Amino acid sequence: MTRNRWNIAIVGPGKVGLAFGKVLRKRGDAITAVIARSATSALRGGKYLRCANTGTQLELIPGDARVVLLTVPHSSIEPVARDLARLTHLSFSGMAFCHASGMLSAAALAPLADQGATVASFHPLQTFPRDFPPEKIVPTLPGIWYGVDGDAKGLRFAKQLASRLGGKTVVIPTEMREYYHAACVVASNHLTALLGVLEEMHRALDLSGATYHELFRPIIETTLRNVTATSPVRALSGPVARGGTETIGRHLETIRQHTPELLPYYAAMTLATVRLAMAKESIDEHRAAEFRGLVDAYHSLHPPSDKPR
Repeated sequence: MTRNRWNIAIVGPGKVGLAFGKVLRKRGDAITAVIARSATSALRGGKYLRCANTGTQLELIPGDARVVLLTVPHSSIEPVARDLARLTHLSFSGMAFCHASGMLSAAALAPLADQGATVASFHPLQTFPRDFPPEKIVPTLPGIWYGVDGDAKGLRFAKQLASRLGGKTVVIPTEMREYYHAACVVASNHLTALLGVLEEMHRALDLSGATYHELFRPIIETTLRNVTATSPVRALSGPVARGGTETIGRHLETIRQHTPELLPYYAAMTLATVRLAMAKESIDEHRAAEFRGLVDAYHSLHPPSDKPR
């Protein structure tokens, strides 16, 4: 791949495909086909990317296409790759294909590699909420990392694609691909869930004058700065780090009384915090065992309610 203009086909114009396409088009590349499962989705994607060649058939990919982005759902990548490999009008040896799945490696594109194409996995370490329009997502792309894998040619292509998108690549070992994806879920989905828990606790407090985000944003932002400046271990503070088993016990009780559905979350995160405190060496094994025993005993004495509030 050179720095000349790329002719790019997008298969799957969802949030990821549209965001990639918009950035690449702005940087001088040409979007020459937009393919979707429905004609409506393809037409909408083509209108957003100013591409008139849209539809539901892979045969619409022009013969001069040099890059194909498979931004389709996880379960569709391998079937689409097989269908693409059957196309007779494409010059595979001069083409590069990538998918954007965090779970799958470049091996998912093996039928295309067998035809002589360059293949790579190319997963953005970014969140793409379905409720957000593409124009809200495009500004979040510059500077992000892409988890990639492939052979030497595939990695070179992935690095060039990331550069065109304003990002960087990190190579994920094939055998750790699923573990990597789990880490991405922790970074985004679990953080979102944590903020959802915080919002529910704020609602239970029935406070006026500030939303949960306004109220807790300073402590959240300072915690992130502290962790960035040092490490999670060194930045840890609070009752577990101080060995405050009585405080945690009272927390468990008041959560059981007011929001029992949040008890499993608080208990699990207490145990995770105990591990950090042990690494910090602010508590010893005896105190850690007290915390674990408290959580276990509390679960057996006060099973959480399954009733939604």
